[in-house]
Amino acid sequence: MFRLMPLSVAAVVLVVPAAASADPGWSAYDTDQAISVTGPMTDVSWGDPHGAAKVRHAGAVWDVVLASVARMEARGLSHEMLASGQPITLEGYPRRDGVAELRIERLTVAGRTVELR
Repeated sequence: MFRLMPLSVAAVVLVVPAAASADPGWSAYDTDQAISVTGPMTDVSWGDPHGAAKVRHAGAVWDVVLASVARMEARGLSHEMLASGQPITLEGYPRRDGVAELRIERLTVAGRTVELR
């Protein structure tokens, strides 16, 4: 039993930092500075733990953090609506550290507004 303990401790030491660095957490976003962006999204990824995409804003290509697939679909949003290339208005929060990334709270596509959080 004592020989297995160091292996268990080593596994925890290796796994915990990797999990912690996988997602910056919602506190990484500046909720005092909501921004609105309108344009077509590109590189739409429809997956969990949350969807992702890219959008051009302020001369840069921004990463867009969406909600989980289950939440988006439950609220009537489909992958096709995002990937169609039509203009979409995104409302959300930028990263505090200056990385070109938005955490989206709501979006409007084809005249329909969808709350993601």
